[in-house]
Amino acid sequence: MHEAPRGAFIQRDKKTYAIVPRSPMGLVTPDTLENIARAARKHNIPVIKITSGQRLALVGLEPECVEEVWRDLGMDVGPAVGLCVHYVQACPGTTLCKYGIQDSLGLAGELEKLFVNMEMPAKAKISVSGCPMNCAECYVRDFGVFGKKSGWTVVVGGNSGGRPRIGDVLAENLTAEEVIALAQKFFDYYKANARNRERTARFVERTGIEEVKKSIL
Repeated sequence: MHEAPRGAFIQRDKKTYAIVPRSPMGLVTPDTLENIARAARKHNIPVIKITSGQRLALVGLEPECVEEVWRDLGMDVGPAVGLCVHYVQACPGTTLCKYGIQDSLGLAGELEKLFVNMEMPAKAKISVSGCPMNCAECYVRDFGVFGKKSGWTVVVGGNSGGRPRIGDVLAENLTAEEVIALAQKFFDYYKANARNRERTARFVERTGIEEVKKSIL
């Protein structure tokens, strides 16, 4: 079997590939969109799909054109299949939303810089919501954060996959700096104690949230 082109993964037809450019917190610029449209026309890319992780997947690429598409896009790879932190999704928060209580985009940007692409026992996803309505789906992410007037609440061990799990509250009333420090502690603990390819949902389920709290708080 041939090695997949850089940043690409095979599709159902076993012939073509998809790529997912990195778009931190789901934010894109006019230049980004123009480059995607230009590359899609130039290489006859048949499908552009908005993913659940607030990214744009380009689907149906012939393997020989993948590297040129990346050059045309001028964007970084958004990890989509590796054993690492894939992305940080976020709601608009106080930057844009009238319901925002905390700055979700600001905190998500810090988490993105620190954790995306970091190696893990299994894939992991982070989300940040600016209020308890949780538009970024924090309760079903490996590390979720949502804002209240009293500060940030951290939820861990959530999953929306084939075996869904509502995450457990790890800590409440935190500052942004405390959230970042706790994220580092949680992922360090997870990496040190999880089984190979064990998602945080199964890890927290097996370990128990009280043991997790005892070990890292």
